[in-house]
Order: sequence, then C-alpha cells, then structure tokens
Amino acid sequence: MSEQDRVYIFDTTLRDGEQSPGASMTFQEKLLMARKLEELGVDCIEAGFPIASEGDFEAVSKIVREVKAPVVVGLARTNRADIEQAARALEGANRPRVHVFIATSPIHRKAKLNKDKAQVLEAIASAVTLAKSYVGDVEFSAEDATRTEWDFLKEAFECAIASGASVINVPDTVGYSVPEEYRSLIAYLKANVNGAGGVLFSTHCHDDLGLAVSNSLAGILGGARQVEGALLGIGERAGNASIEEVVMAVKMRGDVLPFFTGVNTCQIYPACKLLSQITGIPIPINKSIVGANAFAHEAGIHQDGVLKDVLTYEIMNPADVGIPGNALILGKHSGRHALKNKIEGMGFRLTDDELGRVFKRFKALADEKKQVFDEDIETLVTEELRRADQEGAEEAFVLKYLQVTSGSMSIPTATVTMAVRGEERREAGFGDGMVDATYKTIARMVGTGSELVRYQVNAITGGTDAQGVVSVTIKEGSSTATGKGAHTDIIMASALAYINALNRIERMKARKATSPLNP
Repeated sequence: MSEQDRVYIFDTTLRDGEQSPGASMTFQEKLLMARKLEELGVDCIEAGFPIASEGDFEAVSKIVREVKAPVVVGLARTNRADIEQAARALEGANRPRVHVFIATSPIHRKAKLNKDKAQVLEAIASAVTLAKSYVGDVEFSAEDATRTEWDFLKEAFECAIASGASVINVPDTVGYSVPEEYRSLIAYLKANVNGAGGVLFSTHCHDDLGLAVSNSLAGILGGARQVEGALLGIGERAGNASIEEVVMAVKMRGDVLPFFTGVNTCQIYPACKLLSQITGIPIPINKSIVGANAFAHEAGIHQDGVLKDVLTYEIMNPADVGIPGNALILGKHSGRHALKNKIEGMGFRLTDDELGRVFKRFKALADEKKQVFDEDIETLVTEELRRADQEGAEEAFVLKYLQVTSGSMSIPTATVTMAVRGEERREAGFGDGMVDATYKTIARMVGTGSELVRYQVNAITGGTDAQGVVSVTIKEGSSTATGKGAHTDIIMASALAYINALNRIERMKARKATSPLNP
C-alpha cells in the first residue's frame, strides 16, 4: 500500500477522554499514559487543553519533553489567550500541533456563540493565523460540523486552509450522524473545498447513537485519513470512537477497508488495561477487542467449533491485540526471571527496581492466594507503574492500620490509624456496614465533606481468594475524583480506594490554590 492509504491515529484519551465523568487524571498519570500511547504507536497525542487548568498546562508541557515520536497536540478555542497558552505548553516539542476549534452549526452560532456567519469566519481566520505564527502544524475543527449547513462548512474550511491550517477536522460532536451521511459529507468536502488536496481530513465522532466507530470507518471511505478517538471509547457523554476498534477493523477487513495504520496492535490490551487501572473505570466484559468475553466461548456448539478450528468462531488471534493466551502459570515457587518474562509478554517494560518491588508483592500475594492469575499480575504491575510515576509526590493521607468488626448481633465498627498531613491519628467509628463504618471514620479523621458518588467492586479473577478491585468516585464542591484500590480483603481494598480518591481531591485543591487562573 502507498502512503495515501495510511490512516493516522489521533488519540484524544488524555483530553476528550479525560472529560468522561470520573476519568480525570493527575498530570503524572497523564504522563504515564502518554508513554504507553507512544509505545502503542499512535500518530498524535492530544495531551490536554492548556488554558483549562494549571494541571492541563503542566501535563502538556511535560509530555512534550517525554514523548518524541508522536505529534503532541494542545487544544485551543479561537481566542488569543487560549492559543498563546497552548503554544507555551508545546514549547520544546519535537512535533507540536495547535488544535483550534469553533462551533459552526446554526444552533451553536445562535445559542452558544451569539455570532453570525461572518463573525465565525473572522474568528477562524485570526485564530488559525495566530496559531500558525507559533507552530508549523495547525489543526482546525468545526465543532458540530455534522449539523452545519454544508455550504457554510465548506466556506469555514476554506477560510481555515487559506489561513494556514494543515489538518481539517469534521467532528460529529453530538453523535448525530449516520455512516452513509457522514461518508457523503467527507466526500463532498474533499471534492469541493478549495485547497482540500493539500490538507489532511480528519474524523472525530461521538457515540451518542452507538455509531462512532461506524461513522469513523465511513469517514475513511469518504476520504478522511486521520481518525480521532480514545482508548475504550471514553469521552464526553457516551464517549468517542474506540481507537482499538477502529484499528482492528482496518487490520482485519482489508478487503473492504484497503488501508493501514502504524499502531502496534500487540500493545492494545496492555494500553487499555493501564487506562482502566488509572481511571478506575472497569473494562466491560463484553467490550469488543479487549473485554474478558471477547475470546471466551461457553455455548457447546461454539466450543466444539473452536476445538476443531479456532477460525470457526474467532476472527482475531488474542495475541495480536496483546491478550495473553494462558491464564495461570505462576505461583509462590516461581522465580524473578519467570515473572519478568511473563510481564514482558503482557507488553509491560519495568526497570530493575520496579521489577524488584513487583516481585516482592507477587510473592506476598502468592502466599495469600492458591493461584496467581494473569489479571493479578497486571494489577500488581499497573499499580507499581502508577506508584513509581508519582514517587516523590507527598500524599496527604496514608492508611497505616485498619480493623473492622461486624456480626449479626453487633454494630459494624472500624478502627483506623492514618497519617493525616504528616500527623498520625487513630479513631474508631460505627456504620451501617463494614465499608460504611470505615468510610465514616476516615471522613471524620481527614475532615472531608465529600460525597460518595459511585462505589463499585470487581473481582479480578474467580475464587473466594480473588483480589478485589474497588473503584470509588467522590465529589467535593466542584471537584470530582476517582480512586482505586486492590486487595484480597475487600474492606481493605475499599479503604485504599477511598483514600486514593481523597488524595486526588487534595491535589486538585493544591493546584487550584496555586494556579494563575485561580481568581
């Protein structure tokens, strides 16, 4: 295939994806995820919206120094402050891009912008020109493009190209379009926009009607050669196009999608698992490509077919997306070298120090559990990667000791010892259950007025000795944070998750207090 058949993958997990409720990341976690996205082989990483917060600015400016192969993108509205802040955040980038956007649909022009067509065109021209003065690569997005009059959309894109845009993005911002309609729109723009031959057309489809991936693929067939999306499809509302689904559709269906990407598909599963660990959002078991059931067979007819020829019911090889083929090979007698090989086979790369810490925790876990599964090891590794990436960041709240008592004839009681901003405290409290008693005691100790929005428990593997992973989302004022904890004791996992979320809220408060954007 020629370069004209290449589809560039623009990953917005760290920007649009992070806007998914409960999916906010610290800048250290964004940096960790960016490294994994570079290993995955995406072409562009939209690292953040630098004007939005000091944390976003810090994340973008740090990522540009850490990742070299992908284009690093900073988002900006069509105003001077946004563009200048994005340009500052991108200083030192190997391949910087400023992504400028403004809404173009009638409802957005009237209800949100209060601008007429001429004013929108003027904003596009001045913004793209300014962005071009800072970086050579400028992307322009017409927000809500699919609900915009086609003749005005053509005019808007011509204005952007004339002002220096090199990438033209056609967002289905509210997930309103359907595949044939979206394909026709891209084809119309490619054929009618003056200067279309010198720019890259891009898709950015949301999943409100469950059509984000279908629309993205239709856009490719219409002539787009960049697809924007996020791992696991996370993002605003129902989310974005799932990068892993788009990539594997292109890989598997070359007969009807004669294109290729530069993605290392063997890193898809490790990247998705890392994102799930960071955000605390579990991967649905029936999720395409990476869900636990994606390569599982229970029906007798299916099992019989797979045993005779795997191609009867599996169109993909699990190894092609980085899913280990075996589920259990390690136990308490396994050595460091075996663990290292297993971890590398999962797509993770650890330093010797990181491996040493994971091995120590692995041995402790193997003493507690009869069997250690791949999922247990993945959890140990991703928790270590997060811990190592945040090393040196002082936690406000640290759990030292937890004891919980309960029974059919007694009131659930939690005794907790914690370091609270460097001071050791110990308290006991009651609740409606063991988790409730633990959370009420911790909340009183740290002095939080946060509200528990979501509490979710998942067993990593089967069996009564399985590690439990607890995800909690809490809200305090305007700040929302998700925390995660894993342990064979579900009450301990619950406490760790709650404290993790409280520490995130604390870091958000600290950033807001020191941010120059803070009024």
